[in-house]
Formats: sequence, C-alpha cells, structure tokens
Amino acid sequence: MPKQKTHSASKKRFKVTGTGKVLRAQSFRRHILSKRPTKRMRHLRHNTVASAPDTKIIRKMIPYM
Repeated sequence: MPKQKTHSASKKRFKVTGTGKVLRAQSFRRHILSKRPTKRMRHLRHNTVASAPDTKIIRKMIPYM
C-alpha cells in the first residue's frame, strides 16, 4: 500500500503533543484588533487543544506527526 501524503496546510497549522493531543491557534486574531480589549487579545495568544471530532479529522491529514 502506498504512503499517505501529508496535508501541507495542516502541517503548518497544527502540532501534536507527546500524548497525542492536537494543538491549534486561537481564532479572532487576524484583523480589526484595535476595538478588542487587551486582556482578550492576551488570552488569545496561546494555543488550545482541538476538539475531539476535529482531532480525528486532523490526525488523518497529518498521519506522520
């Protein structure tokens, strides 16, 4: 059986932890940032764990990570 190809966009956007959880960046950080409170923007800086249904999809796209 041939090797699976890794989805190029996914390998740039997601990271898999040692325990197998998938980390993703927070949304709402792209534009129109001046109207948002500093506290909210500070909390959005950090990565968060992807949900269980999303994790299944992402793991298929990045099989060798």
